[in-house]
Amino acid sequence: MISINKTKRIILTIIIACQLMVVLDSAIMVTALPEIGRTLHITTANLTWVQNAYILAFGGLLLLGARAGDILGRRRMFSVGIALFTLASILVGFAQSAEFLLITRAFQGLAAAIATPSTLALLAVTFVEAKERTKAIALFSAVSGAGGSIGLILGGILTDLISWRVGMFLNVPIGIAMLIMVPRYLPETEKNTGHFDLMGALTSVIGITALVFGFIQAAANGWGKLETLLALSIGVVLLVAFVFIEARAKQPITPLRLFSSRKRSGAYLGRFLFLCGNFSLFFFVPQFLQNVLDFTSFESGLAFLPFTGVMFGMMYLMPWLITRFGNLKVLIAGLIIAIIGTSWLSQISADSQFFPQIFIPLLIMGMGAGMVFLPFTSFGLSDVDSRDSGAASGLINVAQQTGSSLGLAVLITVFEAVNRSAVPSKQHFAHAISVSIMGSAVFITVSLVVVLVWFLPARKAVQVAARNAA
Repeated sequence: MISINKTKRIILTIIIACQLMVVLDSAIMVTALPEIGRTLHITTANLTWVQNAYILAFGGLLLLGARAGDILGRRRMFSVGIALFTLASILVGFAQSAEFLLITRAFQGLAAAIATPSTLALLAVTFVEAKERTKAIALFSAVSGAGGSIGLILGGILTDLISWRVGMFLNVPIGIAMLIMVPRYLPETEKNTGHFDLMGALTSVIGITALVFGFIQAAANGWGKLETLLALSIGVVLLVAFVFIEARAKQPITPLRLFSSRKRSGAYLGRFLFLCGNFSLFFFVPQFLQNVLDFTSFESGLAFLPFTGVMFGMMYLMPWLITRFGNLKVLIAGLIIAIIGTSWLSQISADSQFFPQIFIPLLIMGMGAGMVFLPFTSFGLSDVDSRDSGAASGLINVAQQTGSSLGLAVLITVFEAVNRSAVPSKQHFAHAISVSIMGSAVFITVSLVVVLVWFLPARKAVQVAARNAA
């Protein structure tokens, strides 16, 4: 293994702790959702807002947070984001109503959007040597990918043994420790003059939120309702406006030149589609375990140990795999493995047993996911100019968070369409979950298609150019 000196290890620990905290909090309440729904009388479709209030604020404001880091200094914005995230975690932990819970979860997402964009930028500045950077990105990617399943396990344990609120309060000592360490160890980056692209930020976050709201309204009330069509129309119009604004803005939060590279644009789109499918499983599988197999929150959290264990194990193999086979081959293999595991899992029914019908597919999915995040991250940061490093790292996280929220919104529409078409029963609920998980497999398959279409022609062009130069 490549050794990293003490200061760099501490910096990497701070960066990974931040990433783990914000990713973990996107999933820590999932295993508690059935309990939250029962106590607050929230439907399955509307329960997604407990997740989406956090994810949409997080993903929608990430690019503005990245721009703030460029202008005001990344270490400063990292500290501000961690402080606000710690405060928001306290407020979420004390929430006594559904409305207050959703508002404070959105506040938590805003804080994460301020802190997170600086992490990859600081990582890129700190680890400049190729092998060190590969190892650092492997650790970062493993945390990004496995943080959701860790959240499921931890959330299930805390919900059954104490309370889901404890998961929020755990952020407080971690946040305080990071605030103490940041000024001592993290370097401040150079500040740039400029202004904030507020119109770009507003059109992007409201546009994505409107799309998600439209899909969830379709799940709850049907596609023909005025509010559904209006929300979807507003979302599309605002996202188109966002592209036009970014093309004309002097200092856009999303420089469109980042998409000039086939590798980068393919990595952003592929990651988005992969998360559309992969993250949705963290919602549907616990619902199946608790509502069909009668697992407790604690048991459904532990059920994700196969996924998490294999994914973390892949973290140690990834540097060797990348060195031996290259990013592209490992990425394609990982996506294929993830498709196999997800498709197998989609065959569950009310008669399924946890072993082997769920246990083995989770193992396979953990292996596939563990092979995907590092190559996507590496491609997303490839050949990025230093002035765009914050925006590029922000786009990686935007792809992850918006993919998570939009994919879940689409698949909850599929779930509700199947589930409400017959008399409620465990058998029918299980069938609706099965169809939704097959939708996850479709998303991951499209991600594979994007990688093949975007990356293979570019690779052949490079090989031809090399032969011509020789």
